[in-house]
Amino acid sequence: MAQPIKTGSKVEPLRKVRPCPECNKPSQREHYPFCSDRCRTIDLSRWLKGSYAIPVSDDESKADPTDD
Repeated sequence: MAQPIKTGSKVEPLRKVRPCPECNKPSQREHYPFCSDRCRTIDLSRWLKGSYAIPVSDDESKADPTDD
């Protein structure tokens, strides 16, 4: 037999509410991890303009050698 569905119980959210990386407002489920489409678009714009970059070593000889 199927068990009855409990009503009134607290539903655990899929993701914890975190501060938006752009404005620090609480994130919204539809725009996670951002609070709005505006903040999401600002972040995408920074990626496309190249504002975010992975730092690299200027001198290749100082970089960690890889074992192939």
